[in-house]
Amino acid sequence: MKTETTAPKAHADRDCSAGEPGAPRRGRPRSEAAEQAIFAAVERLMEEGAGLAELSVERIAAAAGVGKATIYRRWPNKEALLIDVVARLDVPEPVLCGRGVRDDLVGMMEYMRQAGLAKRSRWMLKAALGQMHSWPELRNAYEERVLRPRRELARTIIRRGVDEGVLRDDLDLDILAEIVMGPMLLRTVLWEDAPLDDPTLPERMVDAVLRGVGADPAR
Repeated sequence: MKTETTAPKAHADRDCSAGEPGAPRRGRPRSEAAEQAIFAAVERLMEEGAGLAELSVERIAAAAGVGKATIYRRWPNKEALLIDVVARLDVPEPVLCGRGVRDDLVGMMEYMRQAGLAKRSRWMLKAALGQMHSWPELRNAYEERVLRPRRELARTIIRRGVDEGVLRDDLDLDILAEIVMGPMLLRTVLWEDAPLDDPTLPERMVDAVLRGVGADPAR
C-alpha cells in the first residue's frame, strides 16, 4: 500500500459541490454490474446485522451471486473491499475549484458538514466507522487510503493561503489547518448534537476564522 500522497490540484472548470470517485485500480476491465452487486451485497449483509469482521469473501460472494475470483480480481483482500464500501457510504471528497483560498476553505468545510450529516443520518456508515476502531488493520488502511488524502487536501488549501498572503506565514501549517478546520470538526466529531443543517455555516465559520488569522483583513 502506498504511503506517499500527491497534493490535489485545483480544477476551475469543475463543480465544487461534487466529489470525485476514487481513482480506478489498475488491472483488467471490470464489470460494473458485478461490482455494484458486490457493493450491494455487503450493504445488505450489514443491514441484516453482520459486522465488518464477520464478512468473509465467501459470504460476500455468495450474497452477490459471483465467484470469489470475481472479488479477488477487483480487490487484493477483504480489507481493501470493505474500505471501498465504507468510502462509498461516506461523502465523496471535495474538488478544489481554484477560484480562491476562501472559496476552497468554504468548500472543504461544506464537505465536512455534509460528512457529519451523513454520519448522523446513515446508521450503516456510523456503524462501519465505529467498528473500524476495534479492527486496527482496517482502520489503518482506511486512514491511509481515505483520511490521509483528505487531510492533505486541507493542507494544500492552507499552504496556498499562506503562499498567497491570505493567511499568516508565522504559524505551523498543521496548527493553522487545525485552527481553520477545528470549528466544524468540533460540531461533527465531539458535539454530535450540535446543529449542522444551516448551509451558511461553512461560510460563516471560514469568515470568522479569517478575521482572526488573515494576514490582510481587507482580503
